[in-house]
Amino acid sequence: MNKELREAFKLLRYYILKSTTQAGSGHPTTCLSAVELMGTLMFGGFFRADLDSPEYHNNDRLIFSKGHAAPLLYALYALAGKVSEKQLMSLRKINSPLEGHPTMRFPYTEVATGSLGQGLSIGVGMAMNAKYLDKLGYRTYVLLGDSEMAEGSVWEAMEIASHYKLNNLVAIVDVNRLGQNGETMHGHNMKIYKAKAEAFGWEAIVINGHNITEVARAYKKASMSRSKPVMILAKTQKGKGVSFAENKNDWHGRALTEKELKQALVKLEKVKTDLKLFVNKPDKIASVKYNVKNVHLAPLKTTEPIAVRKAYGRGLVEMHKEFPNMVVLDAETENSTYAKIFKNNYPNRFFEMYIAEQNMVGVALGLSKRGKLPFISTFGAFFTRAYDQIRMSQYSNANIKFVGSHAGVSIGVDGSSQMALEDISMFRTIQGSVVLYPSDAVSMLALMKKSAKHVGMVYIRSTRNDTPIIYKTNESFVIGGSKVLKSSNKDKATIVTAGITLHEAIKAYDELGKQGIKIRIIDLYSIKPIDKATLDKAVKDTGCIITVEDHYREGGLGEAVRSALPGVRVHSLFVTKMPRSGTGRELLAYEGIDAHSIIKKIKSCVK
Repeated sequence: MNKELREAFKLLRYYILKSTTQAGSGHPTTCLSAVELMGTLMFGGFFRADLDSPEYHNNDRLIFSKGHAAPLLYALYALAGKVSEKQLMSLRKINSPLEGHPTMRFPYTEVATGSLGQGLSIGVGMAMNAKYLDKLGYRTYVLLGDSEMAEGSVWEAMEIASHYKLNNLVAIVDVNRLGQNGETMHGHNMKIYKAKAEAFGWEAIVINGHNITEVARAYKKASMSRSKPVMILAKTQKGKGVSFAENKNDWHGRALTEKELKQALVKLEKVKTDLKLFVNKPDKIASVKYNVKNVHLAPLKTTEPIAVRKAYGRGLVEMHKEFPNMVVLDAETENSTYAKIFKNNYPNRFFEMYIAEQNMVGVALGLSKRGKLPFISTFGAFFTRAYDQIRMSQYSNANIKFVGSHAGVSIGVDGSSQMALEDISMFRTIQGSVVLYPSDAVSMLALMKKSAKHVGMVYIRSTRNDTPIIYKTNESFVIGGSKVLKSSNKDKATIVTAGITLHEAIKAYDELGKQGIKIRIIDLYSIKPIDKATLDKAVKDTGCIITVEDHYREGGLGEAVRSALPGVRVHSLFVTKMPRSGTGRELLAYEGIDAHSIIKKIKSCVK
């Protein structure tokens, strides 16, 4: 078998060099260093997958966290007979599924990668799914580069993998010493890598990454782990097999010229371009069937105020029977987000992610790609830490529901560090995302169910404080809709708002009514997509449009309305001052988004 593998390694290098030279760009040297690691994994009898059914539930999963090694990924599947050499030569062309970094256009890509430091978290999610949810035997392998080991998200993933004893997770670190510009932090000091991995509770195996015997032995040892995730630390040479580039700086992200390619191919000697190898098939087994136990909650009290975040916890429990593939993740805030209600009732479908939001989003993506429906919650402000993971999730066609509590200055005395004031903007920028902002417990429960049925990324913003119930329990809500709460044929202006400021708008309506001023109120609970038809009618009927929001101006509700009403003058109230500690009531007034400020603005607009 070793002889056949050596021929395979030559062909992999041939494919990598030819395709990147044809493309005129790419990262061939970082691919070359991992050839023995990945070639032995796939064709040495360790990786098990039905390549005719990439989505088969018991296939082993392979994530290229170092996504710039994509040419190696494509070459592996060429060697397996799933990609032709002609297709390889389309690398990085606009109509080719073989993109510069792996995307879902290539059918064997697990997740889109390329922003370094994210693959291990995703692998954690896939491994958790196998071990704790579907009870399957598949293993998850993650290829990392040594440069990305500087990313904090890697270590977040390592500590949680150890905590959950993910012995079905194997990280393969290609320690080729050279990063994009010079030597990595630890170079080839394998003792430091080993000490760090072991300190985080992993079994660490140090090998020569170009020695087939050592590589195979490491994979075999990894398959026998009983309680720990395994990290294979492979000392390699960047550019291995191309003498003039091997272990040399300034070759990162550089394809060989045609002249250099000819020189390199001579060194490879005769390559068997007709070589095809097979990947072992996985066991044919079924996932463990999950039966949701019945949980009966006391009826929702609609006669007294209740925090929207409390309704979130309740809604998770109420929905689980209808959505048995649901899982809930929280970043050690479940007593504030009220995800604890779900945790207490369905502890085996709840995963504590601790205060590591980047990893939480990555884990949710991994679970999502294995068919689960993750609802993940923390303070809305803390999702900003994980924006890159959120941004990258869109390229993996993620189906994740994000729930951010403690939105806006109205949370009060905790102060600015806890206030989500950028969150609407952040989630609106995600392509195809949905952004919802329920104003009471009833709308929260209804919109959670709509979110669960919607396939894609959804952000639900929730207020901290108790708020009155506005809607009847049988009220219907749709993604892309809104509610006209107050209206008449004598309305002089329209307030467009959502969440906590909707309640301020209702107070303003009552006071203005006493003064004989009629206004319309629109609950714009769906900020994206937006209900343009209702907004257009409000412009036609009342002329004056005023938006009010507990959020910064940039990217918020007001700008969403402006985008929907080009050419229409829209007046806006929003957070303008640097927030500080104070009561919620004081802060709404301080920022000019309370009922008094709304009344003042309406009178100015009407004049």
